[in-house]
Amino acid sequence: MVQENDIPFKTIEHRLIPKHEVLGEKETAELFSNYKINERKLPRILNTDPMAKGLDAKVGDIIRISRVSATAGGSLYYRVVVKGMQK
Repeated sequence: MVQENDIPFKTIEHRLIPKHEVLGEKETAELFSNYKINERKLPRILNTDPMAKGLDAKVGDIIRISRVSATAGGSLYYRVVVKGMQK
C-alpha cells in the first residue's frame, strides 16, 4: 500500500489536478439558495480522499472543484465531505 509520505509531490499542488477549495458558510448558503438544494443532493467526497485531506476538509464541508476545459472554458463542481473508511 502506498503511504502519503511515499508520494514525491503534494496532490493539491499538481498541475493536472483541478483547483479544489472549501467553501465558507456564506458561500455554502448562497449555493444552497441559488440552486434550491441541500447537502444531501450533492455528490460526495470521502474525508479520506487525498484532496480532502490536503485541504484539511471536515465532514460536512462543501468543496468547489474548478475545472478548465479547452472547449467549455470552465466548469464548477461541488462535493460534500462525508466520513470514509480508513484503510
